Amino acid sequence: MKKVVLTDGGMGQELVRRSKSEPTPLWSARVLIDEPDLVRDLHAEFIRAGARVITINTYSATPERLAREGAEDLFKPLQQRGIELARQACEQAGEATIAGCLSPLFGSYAPALTISYQETLDTYRRIVAEQADGVDLFLCETMASTDEARAAVTAATESGKPVWVSWTLADHGAPRLRSGEAIAAASGALDGLPLAARLINCCRPEAVGAALPELIALGGPVGAYANGFTSVEALKHGGTVEVLHARHDLDPAAYAEQAMGWVEAGAQIVGGCCEVGPAHIGALRDRLEQAGYQISGVA
Repeated sequence: MKKVVLTDGGMGQELVRRSKSEPTPLWSARVLIDEPDLVRDLHAEFIRAGARVITINTYSATPERLAREGAEDLFKPLQQRGIELARQACEQAGEATIAGCLSPLFGSYAPALTISYQETLDTYRRIVAEQADGVDLFLCETMASTDEARAAVTAATESGKPVWVSWTLADHGAPRLRSGEAIAAASGALDGLPLAARLINCCRPEAVGAALPELIALGGPVGAYANGFTSVEALKHGGTVEVLHARHDLDPAAYAEQAMGWVEAGAQIVGGCCEVGPAHIGALRDRLEQAGYQISGVA
């Protein structure tokens, strides 16, 4: 029986829908303090839906984003709260691997908004230091450029924990990172670093399907988790997700159909990103089981 690792879906959009607060640039971080039960309960819903890997909800709690909003003092408390709530969800809903989150420092889909490579590496090391004792692996996700990914992966591997890297791709045209760099070049920049898996995330499912053959050709475990946005073009630096809209053709069944195509092509890790909720993960779990796959955690 073939094994597939099933991850959770997107936290941020679900939390916005469930929260009593208006979205802000720190929407997914603020809810850790103001409405922690929402975060814990959503993690638990993903686990009950079949996810065997959940990622802590610290995507927007980077030092750069917090500094932009005058909230630098929240950095350590938010990192620890994210870990605590993920662990509480596991105690409540069942065993799952907890992934640490190394996200874009300034914002998603913005490879041009960078500081020097050394400063980027130093910042990721700060995040790793706060998360390492509380997580089982590190997910460097939504990486939009080669250098961004290299800095995140370098910092993560220094922890001694398994590391997944996940690039976000342009939604249209030939498979490329949002920086315009080729997937093979981005992967080559990580030569010599111990990677447990290479993934693609937070782009259209169609972009994932187009890029998978190239990713698989690089060798090693691969995976994917797409978003359900119509487009991300409207999201500007410092903006909020209110400006983005969900596709109406990616209900749980349709998303599961897309993801099954990735599995059949060779992906060993699948899940969801923004606009992919527990119902989508549950539908994907059902399709995997019906097709004879064994849903497993991370060894």
